[in-house]
Amino acid sequence: MNRIDRRTLLLGGAGFALGAWTSPSAATTFEDDTAAAWIGYTEGRNDLPGGQFYNWITNRACVAHADGTVRRVLAEELTRKPNTWTQFAGWSPDGRTAIIGSFWESPENAAWEREHKTFRMTEGWLADICLLDFPDGPIRNLTEIERVSDYNTGLFYRPDGSGFGFTPLIQGISKPFVMDTDGRRKRDVSGGGTGFSYGYGISPDGKRIAYHEDYKIRISNADGSGKIAVDTGHPFNFAPQWSPDGEFLLFVSGQHYDCHPCIVKKDGTGLRKMADRGGYRGVVEKLKHPDFHSESSDIPVWSPDGRWIYFTAKVGESIETMRVGMQGPAERLTESKPGTRHYHPTVSPDGKRVLFGSDRSGTMQLYVADADGTNARAVTNVPRGHMAMHGHWRPVAAKR
Repeated sequence: MNRIDRRTLLLGGAGFALGAWTSPSAATTFEDDTAAAWIGYTEGRNDLPGGQFYNWITNRACVAHADGTVRRVLAEELTRKPNTWTQFAGWSPDGRTAIIGSFWESPENAAWEREHKTFRMTEGWLADICLLDFPDGPIRNLTEIERVSDYNTGLFYRPDGSGFGFTPLIQGISKPFVMDTDGRRKRDVSGGGTGFSYGYGISPDGKRIAYHEDYKIRISNADGSGKIAVDTGHPFNFAPQWSPDGEFLLFVSGQHYDCHPCIVKKDGTGLRKMADRGGYRGVVEKLKHPDFHSESSDIPVWSPDGRWIYFTAKVGESIETMRVGMQGPAERLTESKPGTRHYHPTVSPDGKRVLFGSDRSGTMQLYVADADGTNARAVTNVPRGHMAMHGHWRPVAAKR
């Protein structure tokens, strides 16, 4: 994957459906403490001609109840400026705060990029990560404070409560950074790395970080010291994720567009291939009229108890939702007609349900099923020509 692909991954994909939105009922409110009751995600058009930019600018961060009864757009004030859009990017650990990506691109830069079939990351863009007190509270833009970059993504909460990690572009190179809770004291924790980094995350105990730098997995202390490279023998290693107990890292490894779920121990040793994706390229095309690098990476994820790895793989002529235990073998959770695509699985905080995307209806919708894939039901109902992408289960909300 080249520098252009990396930029697509930073954008992530998603979108917004212009339609009627329901309000919470008395029986189903945003204060509902039911485990994993709410799902944040992104909706948007995916059928507009003229390039991905014209679809991107319809993207909106949304939330829905896991039973599909309530849908709502969040942080609409972030999209009032022309050529801006939002993307749902996660939750705080207590579920009280939604993480919202805010994006703007100039049409002139978008036209240049499409003509040259490459992303120009150093101009014509503004991307920030904002925190929204869910659902209607104030919005804080942390990455604009003492700004280090015009393009910032990947914000996460540090486990010790001392601040956040995030990924800014510095002179066109993506770098792992940290900042305090007020958005100040932004600092580089790449350990002096000069490669393009992505997939930055922190171990559950807050002591170690991992990311890939030029497609090699790197592990270091949280301040960037003690950095090591994981030797897999493969040229493509992507998107490491810490296991819930912090003992393993999960990532895909192999050749670009032919890579598979693998794990290593927390010290980078003990490489194990967990499953095979059966020829799946590992990316899902979002657009009806594909543009240059308009696909979205489809990576494996842990279950909250660390017993399972959920992923997608090619079975026959379809892309199916799968899972594999730490001792194997892989299990098929969906069985679809030829040509159906599943994408972006993620497991509820209580481990009882799995959320995934599917175009089984002809439109890219989100579905929830039991953890073994049974009893699937739709969460979204976006119109034809739209898509629902990148679901995030809300952690169990603390009582106020």
